[in-house]
Amino acid sequence: MDTENSLLRLLGRGPDPEQLRHVRVLPAREAVTAPWPSWVHPDIVAAYGSLGVHEPWRHQAEAAELAHAGQHVIIATGTASGKSLAYQLPALDAIHRAQLAQSAMPGRILDDGEDAVALYLSPTKALAADQLTALRALGLPHLRAETYDGDTELSGRRWIRDHANFVLCNPDMLHFGILPNHEWWARFFRRLKYVIIDEAHGYRGVFGSHVAALMRRLRRICQHHGADPVFMAASATSADPESSFGRLIGAPVTAITSDASPHGATTIAFWEPALSEMTGENGAPERRTSIAETSELLANLVSAHVRTIAFIKSRRGAEAISGNAKRLLEEVDVSLPHRIAAYRSGYLPEERRELERALRSGELLGVASTSALELGIDISGLDAVLVAGWPGTRASLFQQFGRAGRAGQDALAAFIASDDPLDTYLVNHPEAIFGVPVEASVFDPDNSFVLGPHLCAAAAELPLGPADLELFGPATETILDSLVAEGYLRRRPAGWFWTHPQSPAAMVNLRSEGGGPINIIEADTGTVLGTMGSPQSHYQAHTGAVYIHQGLSYLVEELNEEDHYVAVRRAWPDYYTTARDVTQIEVLNSLRQKQWGPVTLHFGEVQVRTQVVSFQRKALVSNEVLGEEPLQLGARDLFTKAFWFTIDGSSLVSQGLVQARFPGSLHAAEHAAIGLLPLVASSDRWDVGGVSTALHADTGVPTVFVYDGHPGGAGFAERGFEMAGTWLAATRDAIASCECESGCPSCVQSPKCGNKNNPLDKAGAVDLLDIVLRKAV
Repeated sequence: MDTENSLLRLLGRGPDPEQLRHVRVLPAREAVTAPWPSWVHPDIVAAYGSLGVHEPWRHQAEAAELAHAGQHVIIATGTASGKSLAYQLPALDAIHRAQLAQSAMPGRILDDGEDAVALYLSPTKALAADQLTALRALGLPHLRAETYDGDTELSGRRWIRDHANFVLCNPDMLHFGILPNHEWWARFFRRLKYVIIDEAHGYRGVFGSHVAALMRRLRRICQHHGADPVFMAASATSADPESSFGRLIGAPVTAITSDASPHGATTIAFWEPALSEMTGENGAPERRTSIAETSELLANLVSAHVRTIAFIKSRRGAEAISGNAKRLLEEVDVSLPHRIAAYRSGYLPEERRELERALRSGELLGVASTSALELGIDISGLDAVLVAGWPGTRASLFQQFGRAGRAGQDALAAFIASDDPLDTYLVNHPEAIFGVPVEASVFDPDNSFVLGPHLCAAAAELPLGPADLELFGPATETILDSLVAEGYLRRRPAGWFWTHPQSPAAMVNLRSEGGGPINIIEADTGTVLGTMGSPQSHYQAHTGAVYIHQGLSYLVEELNEEDHYVAVRRAWPDYYTTARDVTQIEVLNSLRQKQWGPVTLHFGEVQVRTQVVSFQRKALVSNEVLGEEPLQLGARDLFTKAFWFTIDGSSLVSQGLVQARFPGSLHAAEHAAIGLLPLVASSDRWDVGGVSTALHADTGVPTVFVYDGHPGGAGFAERGFEMAGTWLAATRDAIASCECESGCPSCVQSPKCGNKNNPLDKAGAVDLLDIVLRKAV
């Protein structure tokens, strides 16, 4: 109770508030150290000693030993557990010894087998910059570490290629800049001893499928140049990291998962905003938004000078939390608002670097961030973490919680539920978070929509031969035949050759589908404010949309897809905008199926046609719908994979569900199932879509579809098929336990619904899922 009272005082709330659903204290953990491995050069030991590291933790030493012995290894331990030292040790030792050998005999050029370089890959530039700072702090005279990314000056790129021995890069630059020019990098590849993949748990969904293909291309180029590097990965705790990292690189892996690092005690609060007196769509009760609740909690913590980071998934949400908290603090202490900022992707590099510096120095007391700061950027001294809405996976939740307390102090963490079925379920079922393992990283390395363009890129780098078929997986030969038929590749006795005039690298977009990034341009000045992925543009950058950048509001005047820009103008609206779409789905092929009595579950290939047709203006404070306007945007076709279940209408009628209630019951079940899918797959509701119908043209019976929102699929729907019993049972429980009367955003309403959440039958959805689950196996 003392813990709860202390927590509530920090959050600025009185005793026993209805919002506090659960408190859990993760106890402090003592360190377990190990001796330095005998092969580590004394200079390396001394360098770490100068930074206060006098002995490695046990898991660091174990991982370093495995890598030094030539085994691919993944270190899957908690936030702030020193994973970087584990992969740095073998790489730095090899580089240092090679350089010492060179210095001892200045006239002699080392054989490539004696020399050593390392390649470090991270998903973000910020993380690579942070690692570079840490490496340079060691003060090793022979270490030439440099970042090589899109921000690297052209004049410095050749020097890095020829002289750097520790290159920090990202998958994008590896794909666009290094592998296509591997002959320029031949000396580097011949000496490559270690490849380090940081934050490996983030390579999931379609991004994970792209990186899996990229890793196979990297291994192939290394082999061509006579190298066989050891792959090391750092990851947050995840289920079966050995298997997931092995699938990522296409080779056997050993995992280190026992965390021997110290950590202060963390008090975790599960917080559900209270129902308000407002009613929303179709008269459903509304909760106070997680954005409004988190803004107030952040302001309370900052006013108490508690250094706090608030995480939220969306860029718009990060901007809104920062702006709201500033306004609240203006009423308390005028010296505090400027000590809060937003941080997200899409900012220019110099903006991000300055925010990171201010956060490290303590100039900023509070920051509202997307997952851009979830990764291992070393920012110690934070005391509290607020997580607004489910971040997508348990691994991400604990990764974000772990951002506080990195300096060893006790920390506070709070999960603030948003109006979402999964959030409602989890905040009231904490055992679903603390009582089960974290998720596996879900991705499909055989996705033909992903693998095909990578095979084209690989053939352009080096003609593909029969020996490459095993490297790229069982679907490779079929995909190659298609690429030959389409004119992208030419088959010759020696293998497959790239002959197309298009750049093969341009065929691959590692992080999004449907075109490259779109620039956000201020109409009055021509200033580029940031960028946005092309698939997001119909939903977030249509004409009339509200765009937020660093707390400033803009209205979109033009979306020009042909020239890849959005024109915006400064404005001060008291509303935000949400887009609506309509969706049709066609079954192409059922790949797997199973029978639950009268219910048939399928996993297969589908074609989805989606069109954004309108947008709503909603009041910032109340979420009240202020108006809706039509949009004239083109439809987009998506060939992907889906889970669906069918049930004969007579089975529903025999159980008391009359035919008139079929559409609302199926629709409500579909919405809730999409919301609960992240419970079993590492997705969020924006990774997937859904369709329900009382009579589908292809199945002829009532059907509910949940599909991957990426060409070729992302692995989420397949995971749903495999875990259907757990997933649909949790969906049923989430609907039944929601305290609303007839359906609300916390159970069966969806913010994405193109039918304005109509019809929805909450009770019918429970009855429907009871029938579906009755014969579940």
